[in-house]
Amino acid sequence: MEIFIGAAVVVLVAFLLMIAIVSSLIVICPPNRVAVITGKRRTLSDGRTVGYRILKGGRTIRIPLIEKVAWMDLNTIPLEVSVTNAYSKGTIPLNVQGIANVKVSSKEGLLENAAERFLHVPHNQIGQIAKETLEANLRGVLATLSPEEVNEDRLKFSHQLIDEADDDIKTLGLELDVMKIQNVTDDNQYLDSVGRRLTAEVVKEARVAEANRMAESEQAEAHARELAQIASVVADKNIVEEQNQLRVRTAELDAVARAKEEEASVAGDIARATAEQELEEQRIELERRRLEANVVIPAKANLEAMQLRAQAEAAKIIEDGKAQVDVFRRLTEQYQAAGDDGQRIFVLNMLPDLVDKITSTVNNIDIDRVAVVDTGGGAGGGGIPGLVAQLPGAVVSLSEQIEAATGVDILKTMRPDDDEVAAPSELPPPPPPAPED
Repeated sequence: MEIFIGAAVVVLVAFLLMIAIVSSLIVICPPNRVAVITGKRRTLSDGRTVGYRILKGGRTIRIPLIEKVAWMDLNTIPLEVSVTNAYSKGTIPLNVQGIANVKVSSKEGLLENAAERFLHVPHNQIGQIAKETLEANLRGVLATLSPEEVNEDRLKFSHQLIDEADDDIKTLGLELDVMKIQNVTDDNQYLDSVGRRLTAEVVKEARVAEANRMAESEQAEAHARELAQIASVVADKNIVEEQNQLRVRTAELDAVARAKEEEASVAGDIARATAEQELEEQRIELERRRLEANVVIPAKANLEAMQLRAQAEAAKIIEDGKAQVDVFRRLTEQYQAAGDDGQRIFVLNMLPDLVDKITSTVNNIDIDRVAVVDTGGGAGGGGIPGLVAQLPGAVVSLSEQIEAATGVDILKTMRPDDDEVAAPSELPPPPPPAPED
């Protein structure tokens, strides 16, 4: 039992020892400190070869017996910066007091500069180095500014000081967080004299401004009175003009009212005339409809009846014509079938009508009497025998005229061929008379 207890104690001691060893090898860096681990060479980003590495926050493990750990604080170092009898522009000595806050820079490149210069250096010594650097830069900036510029625009002075000191501070591996000028004085009372002069100028300007303001006030008051009187006159004039405009407007409105009354009267007359015209148009329409009912419609009916009768008569005439055409067609067929005899029969049937047509040309000649004069001799004899002797020639002349008019030789047609004469019973009936129109 004692053996087991002794073994457990040994294991526990070994475990605790191992934990202590491991914890001593683990480096944990807080945000306000930097761990500089030395002992092993490495190459930086700028190509330099150094024998340390820097841990900025976080943790790492150092190699035992080879690497050692040193610490640098990143806390702010407050400084009081002051210079006395520093010549400004114009050889005026000034005394300047200010405050500044510096710290070890944590930026890459600057942190290596700080590690190489301030490792194991106390804070107060780092602050003293930074103070001396800032005071030297402060004297350099004062030499470029006049006392008035230093005193009047301290923000500009601080910016110039920061710009001047920035390169030197960064070279040391530090950062300048704040730089403010608190007080600027001089032993020769130069700034007091400038202040009194400026104060006198301000007082003078104030008195001049006050006098100008009083004069301007009086001028403004006089001008105001003038404007008041002008405004009163203008108001009276405006009142008169408005009254005149009111009278003119009243007259215009009266004229417009009278014109409206006249227009209303004319509109009434126009409306009455329009109504009468519409009434007359209605009367005309009524009369037109009455005439249409009493005259036009019966006339249309009569016209339609007459048209129907005419159509009936025309139909009758058309049918009669068709019948006559049919008769003529049959007669033509019979005449064509009879040959030359048919032609002679057709001419003989038409002979009375031709004679009537020829004699109708002298129907209007009224022969009261015919006197035959006997000449007493001649080839044909005179008197009645001579007249009788002329009749065959007259018949031949008439036949020639008919042949010239119709192309038919009546005498030739009337002579029978081969001494044959058609019997009366064989003759076709004469054509019916032409219908009367």
